[in-house]
Amino acid sequence: MTEPQPTVAVLATLDTKAAEALFVADCLARAGVRPWVIDLSLKPHQSAGADVPGAVLARADGVEWAQLAGMDRREAATRMIAGGGRILRDAFAAGALDAAIGLGGANGTHLACAIMRALPYLVPKAMVSAVAASGAVQWYVAEADIAMYPSIGDVSLNRITRAVMENAAVAVAAAATSRAGKVASTQAGAPLVAVSSFGGTAGCVDRVAKRLEEHGHEVILFHASGIGGRALERLAREGELAGVIDITTHELTDLVVGGVYSAGDGRLTGPGAMGLPQVVVPGATDHANFWVGGVPERYRAREFFEYNAQNLLMRTNAAEFEALGRVFAERLNAAKGPVRVLIPVGGFSEHTKRRTYDLAGNELGFWAQPDTDRAFVESLRAQLRIGRIDEVPRHINDPDFADACVEAFLAISGTQAVRSTRCGAQ
Repeated sequence: MTEPQPTVAVLATLDTKAAEALFVADCLARAGVRPWVIDLSLKPHQSAGADVPGAVLARADGVEWAQLAGMDRREAATRMIAGGGRILRDAFAAGALDAAIGLGGANGTHLACAIMRALPYLVPKAMVSAVAASGAVQWYVAEADIAMYPSIGDVSLNRITRAVMENAAVAVAAAATSRAGKVASTQAGAPLVAVSSFGGTAGCVDRVAKRLEEHGHEVILFHASGIGGRALERLAREGELAGVIDITTHELTDLVVGGVYSAGDGRLTGPGAMGLPQVVVPGATDHANFWVGGVPERYRAREFFEYNAQNLLMRTNAAEFEALGRVFAERLNAAKGPVRVLIPVGGFSEHTKRRTYDLAGNELGFWAQPDTDRAFVESLRAQLRIGRIDEVPRHINDPDFADACVEAFLAISGTQAVRSTRCGAQ
């Protein structure tokens, strides 16, 4: 029996990129998959070629296409993104979509990437973009698994950009074909446990991961630089995790102080909402991250350490730790599953071995500040209403502390099993 032909959505604003979208569609067809062209234009036009016209996207969010022309650009884009995301999700759920590819400039990239983010992880996604090499990529891709292809020149048809678009189309077609050829059924496997990580907590993370694997778990690590935390939360909400050992909750410090590695308001909420067992540690909460040269004026008299040529770490003070205790408690109190909080009394990160400096490079004191760290513990104890808090008289990277984290997780998770999917199967 012949396997069904995979379908790949082509996302573009056909009022300006019709020829380019149809070129990509032709590349996909020649690569053996079925293109499904979706028009993201924010107003009616005369260009042809869409399998799903913009009017359909607009109506999917409850408005007429012509109404978008009277809205400001942001509002119109928001409506098209909502409608487009709904259409892609529905097609995927019905088994009628295997992958997606977008193309465009800044506006087209914003629209296409936002819509592709509605698809689950591991569904192939690619974006041919004129702004793929800019700093805005972090906002376009966010926590999604979108492969970005710089178009080199603007997205138009010439021998250079044709080659880029064809390369992207062939890659997506191959990924879609591979995915469609796999058995689309869930596979029983080892429970997948998320562990948040950072350089300053690596000793703990490495031992925790090894011990979890020894106990029959599969481990996925998330780098706590904003996107990692958001990906952790999303995977939890999508039902892919058996539990979390959240060693590196540093992103919440950046949320409180406005640092560059915040994961947003959703951090420390997904596993709890799904009832997953959580072991939570204030790992690396003893600092916020700023780019070198980018420290806000209100913090310029604080204590710092220059971690590398890009990152400047600011030592967390008692007031910020008190606020962090409230944030942790508020989020964990809403959890529907078991919670244990472990406090490494000997220090929250590897940086306790360092000294602190002012912005001019003058030495100020020691990073190890147990009395300052205590403000977090007291704040959390005063407000946490579920689970339990254990103070462990060890540094976070002490092997005994890592073992305590694993033992706590095994105690609250029991023999819990979870569905697991192989790469490409949903």
